[in-house]
Amino acid sequence: MPEDPAQNDSEIGHEDSIVSLGHKDDKGTLAHQPHLSPSTSRPKEVWKKGGRLFSILLAVHLVLLACTLVSSGAFEKIAVHDYDVFFLLTVMMLIVIIWIFFYLVGTSKRRNAILYKDSHAGPVWLRGGLVMFAIFSLVMDVFKIGYYSSFENCQIAIKIIYPVVQAIFVIIQTYFLWISAKHCVQVHLDVTRCGLMLTLTTNLAVWMSAVTDESVHKSHSKFNSTTEQSAALIMKAGKASSADVCQCKTHICEIFQNGYFWLYPFNIEYSLFASAMVYVMWKNVGRLIDDHAHLVHHLKFRLFRRTFFVGIVLGLIVLVSGLGVLIVYEVQVNTHSNEEKTNQALIMYYIFNIVCLSLMSAVCIGGSVVYRLDKRDMDRHKNPTRTLDVALLMGAALGQYAISYYSIVAVVASTSRDTKSALNLTYSLLMIAQHTFQNIFIVEGLHRQPPEERHKTSPHRKDLYGLTFVNINTISLRIPDGGSVLGSSTPPNPGAIQASDDVQSIRMPKKVNWRSKALREISLFLLLSNVILWIMPAFGARPQFDNKQELDFYGKPMWSAIVDICLPFGIFYRMHAVASLLEVYIMS
Repeated sequence: MPEDPAQNDSEIGHEDSIVSLGHKDDKGTLAHQPHLSPSTSRPKEVWKKGGRLFSILLAVHLVLLACTLVSSGAFEKIAVHDYDVFFLLTVMMLIVIIWIFFYLVGTSKRRNAILYKDSHAGPVWLRGGLVMFAIFSLVMDVFKIGYYSSFENCQIAIKIIYPVVQAIFVIIQTYFLWISAKHCVQVHLDVTRCGLMLTLTTNLAVWMSAVTDESVHKSHSKFNSTTEQSAALIMKAGKASSADVCQCKTHICEIFQNGYFWLYPFNIEYSLFASAMVYVMWKNVGRLIDDHAHLVHHLKFRLFRRTFFVGIVLGLIVLVSGLGVLIVYEVQVNTHSNEEKTNQALIMYYIFNIVCLSLMSAVCIGGSVVYRLDKRDMDRHKNPTRTLDVALLMGAALGQYAISYYSIVAVVASTSRDTKSALNLTYSLLMIAQHTFQNIFIVEGLHRQPPEERHKTSPHRKDLYGLTFVNINTISLRIPDGGSVLGSSTPPNPGAIQASDDVQSIRMPKKVNWRSKALREISLFLLLSNVILWIMPAFGARPQFDNKQELDFYGKPMWSAIVDICLPFGIFYRMHAVASLLEVYIMS
């Protein structure tokens, strides 16, 4: 256990005369507790690796167990049923719900439990996105409950209990992450680490189950057309047990059935968003925030302010055009069995994506050039949130890289040399280039200092960056020769340090130069473009299966496995890129 930093009140005699330079949270209260005076020793940071190792081992075993059951249930000849997976996930969610109640009632309420808060963790736009996905996940659970309730005679109880427990889990976890995402817990360290890892594992298990269910449904629907194949698909996609095949016989049942499959992408993104936020909380358990964290400025989100509207207009054009292409593609591919109609839809899909990816690549290169001209310093301080963002961007991009390289090999090695093959090859090459250039732009933007620190500081002012609390009584406010105090007639702000030529106030420059405006335009355009590139594959566009070239080259089993494993990571990349680009926009 870490030492109590406020156990000796007598050692902090002048606590009332100490003013914090740290940022404030949403309620206006200080996000960090005061540091101790120089004469008082700072609380010792305990050895983290022991507790982290145990929690990691617990998570690894649970993930492997869940992955084994989920993957086994995806195959038709293995005697593992969907209700076995539902039972495991239900038990895991119930345990997490119990631990969250323990954390909210016991751990966080203890004295000196939350001495520090990570200002970078859980920004409001990330928590807002979590709430949005949580709402759609709740709607999906309602559809599932309605669907499974339609089969009272051929469904077991766990299939109705599971969506009910999942809805409760989503509500409680969303509330927990909304109020606790920034916490750096200082008590119950091992229990908290294990609880957070169990929460992370549960979200990953739910994600694997949803991805498998959705991928099996999408891929099998492209190949199976006979009644027997459709019945086998229904059994393995979670709609019936192996003993009885439950089929929808009413219109309301079909609505529930189609509805919750369409809402799967939102539930998938919710699980991944929650996993990322829980991981940052796990990294912050027992962490003592360094002095730099106290000087992070409160950046307000002002959309469309100081922009030329070029990025938002072009982004909206791409978004609306992409929605139109998606609708036409779905209609021509799914409602027409004519091969000519399918080829026309594929050509239209490839042309749109080639134009979109070309613009995004060019814009990312331009943004990197602007960064070369930008004078802001790089932020090299420890930041678990940023480290996770970069790792997720790089890791999730591997999924789309894999699909693109497999497609390139299939197109080059095959004998077909028609227009569709050329467009497919160009599309795959541009997909690799766009991911690479966008990652470079985002990572460099995340590592830049905020605009407040753009201008160079004097040596006297740099000394303030090492201070966290300053006694106001020790600072003399000198009156310059001009007669006015600091050249301003406004009353001083209690949260700012004012002085003469020795100490200067930290202010944001009034004029935003062209580099900041250009970066904002680029961020907005890339944000909206990534949204439509997430919508298209997440809601049914599967050119990997509709274009028979890769399917014929690799065979159905191998190509289906490649797409079903790699495509979910590519879809997650787009949504995570949206969150990162929003942060880059605000930092610009």
